[in-house]
Amino acid sequence: MKLDHVSFASEPDGYKATAERISEKLGVVPYDGGVHPRFGTRNLIFPLANGHYLEVVEALEHPAALSTPFGQAVRARSELGGGWMGWCVSVDDLAGVETRLERKAVDGNRTPESGLELRWLQIGIKGLIADPQLPFFIKWAADSSQHPSSYKTNGDVALDTLQIAGDRERLRDWLGTQDPKPIPEIHIDWSAPHGTPGIMSISFDTAKNGLVTI
Repeated sequence: MKLDHVSFASEPDGYKATAERISEKLGVVPYDGGVHPRFGTRNLIFPLANGHYLEVVEALEHPAALSTPFGQAVRARSELGGGWMGWCVSVDDLAGVETRLERKAVDGNRTPESGLELRWLQIGIKGLIADPQLPFFIKWAADSSQHPSSYKTNGDVALDTLQIAGDRERLRDWLGTQDPKPIPEIHIDWSAPHGTPGIMSISFDTAKNGLVTI
């Protein structure tokens, strides 16, 4: 189990303008991640160090954006002005997650500017909608050489810390582990355990601007 990516919902002026502002802060140029036809969304990808990436995602005027949990989550966050929508952890086997959540994973696909279609299974978006501190889960259909962070690789910017309003015990229950540090490659700062849950900010270690918090 490891952090896969973090998702930022587009602000009112669209995903390209939103990505431009993030690009200026991080010093990373995003690439076109393509359309998620099953979810009615599209994204721009910022590849990061350590096999992570940041996506800026936007809901399209498409029925799937209204009928699928992922499309609904993106649209709802953008309608609130945009910002951090959620985070995602990758696992090698989703069977245990499906059993714990009592539902099946759904297929996802998109074709980025590389022209190579990416496919995966994901689960947990309904949990994120109900409790935004929680990540969703992904299992990629290809090996790490086709992971979004591997295209136009970038080693100068690394994800450092997630600041989350919520409860770490709730996270451990959701992940199905009592490991004191279940996602060891990043820092998670917990605050406001009785406030509105969700990602408050994310800090990145950048070669250009030092530690940058968005």
